[in-house]
Amino acid sequence: MIRVAAADDAAEIRRIYAPAVSQEVISFETVVPSERELQLRVATTLERFPWLVQVGDQGLVGFAYASSHRLRDAYRWSVEVSVYVDVDCRRQGCGRQLFEKLFAILVLQGFYSAFAGIAVLNQTSQAFHESLGFRQVGVFPSVAFKHGAWRDVGWWYRSLHEMPSSEPAVPIPFTQWLAANSDCI
Repeated sequence: MIRVAAADDAAEIRRIYAPAVSQEVISFETVVPSERELQLRVATTLERFPWLVQVGDQGLVGFAYASSHRLRDAYRWSVEVSVYVDVDCRRQGCGRQLFEKLFAILVLQGFYSAFAGIAVLNQTSQAFHESLGFRQVGVFPSVAFKHGAWRDVGWWYRSLHEMPSSEPAVPIPFTQWLAANSDCI
């Protein structure tokens, strides 16, 4: 089951996210955020963007969310997306299901482009994103230092739907979209 994240999910989100921060070069955070910090992130994100969780038999198995691609106003139709899956549940379709639901909502909100930053050495994530229609559009060389080495980060792009020929409507904030579409999740 996929649903909108809630503040009560912060402990489970932290459990899923912690290995990506402390053991892997998946997240470029270097300290695992506290449960309180994750509660704040979920609440702040949900004002404008979806944050979804997938629930399995034993609790959360993954989460995906969107955020601002850049803060300048002209970028408001683009988002950055992330997905994290419990280490014991990877390669079982959870990430794909979360992203597909996330993309469907982003389209309905009025977003046009999705971007993902991926460590160049993370070929599994690259292949996953490419299987969902992303294509690499650039690399920031030696942009991050983590686990004793400089890391290149590639940027992947996916169109969410066809670009209009004139200025589109401003995307609908997630809270507003959800109020009118709660049956869609």
